[in-house]
Formats: sequence, structure tokens, C-alpha cells
Amino acid sequence: MTRTHPRTAAPRLALVVTAASVMVATNVFGAVAHADDSPSTPPGTEASPSAPVKIDPTDPDLKLPEGATLADPKVLDIKTVVEDEDGDERRSDTNTDVTFALQAEVLFGKDSAKLNSEAKARIEAIAEEIKKQNATHVRVFGFTDNLGSHAHGVVLSRQRANAVQAVLDGELNDPNITFDVRGYAEQYPIADNSTEAGRKKNRRVEVSFPRSQS
Repeated sequence: MTRTHPRTAAPRLALVVTAASVMVATNVFGAVAHADDSPSTPPGTEASPSAPVKIDPTDPDLKLPEGATLADPKVLDIKTVVEDEDGDERRSDTNTDVTFALQAEVLFGKDSAKLNSEAKARIEAIAEEIKKQNATHVRVFGFTDNLGSHAHGVVLSRQRANAVQAVLDGELNDPNITFDVRGYAEQYPIADNSTEAGRKKNRRVEVSFPRSQS
């Protein structure tokens, strides 16, 4: 099967996750949209596919006790996650924020903070989304795995975050946008650092910004 690079593929499939369900779907280009790496409910406790239980509307247990009131309505924080087939890029959307996570290998050489030839196009795509959301505050955070010293990881992750921020700033060219740039080294891992596959996920730069509320 021929893979299509995420920059040239059709819009990725978005997945809405509620507290009651988790779904996984794959689009025609092989990109997988998933809610989380872990199940939302313990195995064996999934809802049964059988018909709903018949409910007696006159059952007194379905009525509020005298004097009781319903709590104020609350909008649940719904999160969608879309990841490309190779796991090089991951987008997370909540009610309030958008976060892009780019693996370090698709942006930089090993132990380097110099952007490679393909990095600019990926960062430009994120800049377009920032414009679309009319965001005025952008966070750019760098992360490493747990190999090497913490001090070296802090410097490298910050340098990589600075490199991504510089491209975003040039593309956006908007004095009203402020940036928060940080390097966290091996802190806040999103995968297991005991395996190379996990360490690869942890070596990343995240760009996050508020969603438009209009």
C-alpha cells in the first residue's frame, strides 16, 4: 500500500470521544484517529449489544425527592485525537485548545536543534491553523527522552522549541501574538521511556493555542 504524506492527504478523520464511548477509525489514506492509548473502560465491562431494558415511567425511584433540584448543566470536555500513520504528527482538540505534537525526528537531526528541509512545511501548516483559530497566545514546548543528562535535555528541548517558534513567528508575522516557549527535557513523557518506540514519542515539540469560541 502506498502511503500518502499527511501534508498532502485529504483532511484527516476526526474522532469525537465522550465519557461513554471510545471509537477508532481509519481513513482511506491509512491515518488512524484514536482517542487514547488505553481503553476507557476495563475489559469485560463494555455495554451489552442487547436491547435496552424496559423502563417503567411511573417508577417512584425515577422521581426527584421532594425539594430536590437538578444540578446546573455542564458541558463535558470532549477531546479528539488524530495521528498520522507513522505517528510523526499528532493533533489533539478539546473544547478550549488545539495541540500539535511533532516528533523530533521529522524536524531535526539526532541531538540537533537545526530544522531539516521538511520541517518548514509542517510548521507552516500549524501556522495556518493558528490563523484560522484567531489565536493570540501560542505555547511552544520542547521535550526529550530520558537518555543523557537532564541539563543537556533542558538545553536541547528549549533550543528545538525556539527553532519551531522562530518559523511560526515568521509565518504569522503578527505583533499581537505572544509566545510562551519552554524546554522540559524528559519531563511529562507521553509514552514509556524504557523502549525506543516510547522514547521516540517522547522526543517531540508541542504547539498549542486556544480554539476560536465563535
